[in-house]
Amino acid sequence: MAREAAEKPPEEILSLWKREQAQLKALLVEQDTEAWQRDPAFSGLQRVGGVDLSFVKGDSASACASLVVLSYPELEVVYEDCSMVNLTAPYMSGFLAFREVPFLVDAVQRLQEKEPHMVPQIRLLQVEGDTFPLIGGSGTVLGMALKSHSHSSKPLYVSVGHRISLESAVRLTRSCCRFRSPEPVRQADIRSRDYIRRTLGSPRPPPEQERSQKLQKPKVCPKEGWEEPAGEGSPPEAHS
Repeated sequence: MAREAAEKPPEEILSLWKREQAQLKALLVEQDTEAWQRDPAFSGLQRVGGVDLSFVKGDSASACASLVVLSYPELEVVYEDCSMVNLTAPYMSGFLAFREVPFLVDAVQRLQEKEPHMVPQIRLLQVEGDTFPLIGGSGTVLGMALKSHSHSSKPLYVSVGHRISLESAVRLTRSCCRFRSPEPVRQADIRSRDYIRRTLGSPRPPPEQERSQKLQKPKVCPKEGWEEPAGEGSPPEAHS
């Protein structure tokens, strides 16, 4: 029988989460802060990170937290960290970070301790399941929709991040795309799912699907793309 994460937290916990969100929002910096962000080719950027959390099928409490670091602009994996985790906080729209991020922070801390020279200069995060307005209540643009690949019919939503402008976040996301999803996030997802299969003995995907995910030579994402007001963003931490 599948194990479920904890039920809705008590009101005092929700109030604590809301206060923390408000405190973090007050510290948000929506401008470029690094020289490489202002360079058209991102000269000086050498490492980009991606994180992902994949769940065990039929179990909403067991998951694999994955962190990868890729070289830039080659987009080759130079570091990875995967570990099985047990989630205790429930999923609640608008509070996904309190459920998943602590495990991803642990992975970053392990990297800082073991391989400090590998710490990425920016991290890309994939947010699914949460909802957010495309335009803020005051009319502020919170993000952009991006067609990351010529064969993709679904846009990516690049959100306002921390310590990077929305324009730079969109450019960087596009430059990291070989397929629809940015390569750091895509590799974190692939490796977290593979880790679950290897650790728990879950069945592998059909050969055709596996080849399309891992063995097929990537096609470089075209430079063209379209954007329009939408979603949420990127910093020396990027959300897509």
